[in-house]
Amino acid sequence: METMYRRLLRAIPRLGVRVTDLGPGTAVVSRRGAPTRIPLQPGADLLARGADRYSVARAGKGVWVVLDKKARKAPEPSGEWTDVPLGDTGAHLLMTENTGADERRFQLAAGAYLCAQHVAGMLAAYGVNCVFDVGANAGQYAKRLRRFGYTGRIVSFEPTADAFARLERAARDDPEWQVHHYALGREETSRSIHTGWNSMNSLLPPSDYGRGRYKRFAKTQTEEIEIRRLDGVIEQSLKGIADPRPYLKMDTQGYDLEVFAGAGERIADFVGLQSEVAALRLYEGSPEMGEAIATYEAGGFGITGMYPVTREETTGRVVEFDCVMMRADAAPSTS
Repeated sequence: METMYRRLLRAIPRLGVRVTDLGPGTAVVSRRGAPTRIPLQPGADLLARGADRYSVARAGKGVWVVLDKKARKAPEPSGEWTDVPLGDTGAHLLMTENTGADERRFQLAAGAYLCAQHVAGMLAAYGVNCVFDVGANAGQYAKRLRRFGYTGRIVSFEPTADAFARLERAARDDPEWQVHHYALGREETSRSIHTGWNSMNSLLPPSDYGRGRYKRFAKTQTEEIEIRRLDGVIEQSLKGIADPRPYLKMDTQGYDLEVFAGAGERIADFVGLQSEVAALRLYEGSPEMGEAIATYEAGGFGITGMYPVTREETTGRVVEFDCVMMRADAAPSTS
């Protein structure tokens, strides 16, 4: 004898909605688009619109990986998923047979994530409430900070016109994100910057090594930009913050030490910094890695993390590192 529940399920579609029966006492009612039922195990089902859009793979006891095929840019993973515990942290890394096939790409992607996570941890631990984002390009770094939970003020500096237009749009709906259309350096001046190199625009010309590595350096355009000193913009940038604890991020394609020099004695105000240091110099006249780190250490900062940014495909040598440094005497007291 048919139950009232079953008769109701048969009647509902007449109202213009769809019903997916999942078993005794369980059904899903939807207004549009017939859901596809993908069984996982007894008592567990995945409902999705579009049978071919999602792939599901088991990754361990009670764990499945659901991939949106249309959203993925990387090749579809092949083989069984392996659940790799990351020590005793409670975190897990899901891998397939082809996950680490391109060792260089895998390591750089993992390093970028770990660097962003480390920076977010340092900002929280040191109570940072204002990040100076020097060499902001289109705002990628600031948006990453937001994704990792930083809610304090961000002050971004980008001198080139095209990148600044994109930066301005990115920051439009974020009241705690300020943007400035000029560069920072050792002197208050105007100079020509090399453009047309995507995110690698620089005030310095490419080195012989740089020209051999990147074809984009073969052609260049220039743009006249304004350069200001960091110590001349600090006060306005920190205005309204009762107890400023700023952090300095620099990514200026070989010009970071010039930005640092422009802070003068006000560099002592910063509780930490981040700089892209070069193991292999891409730009003529840029400092060697040892020189840059020694200068930062002389300013009172100590290394808390080093993460590869780019590596040579053939040799595996690291070209540049993201170097994160904090001022030990600014660390919060544990007592």
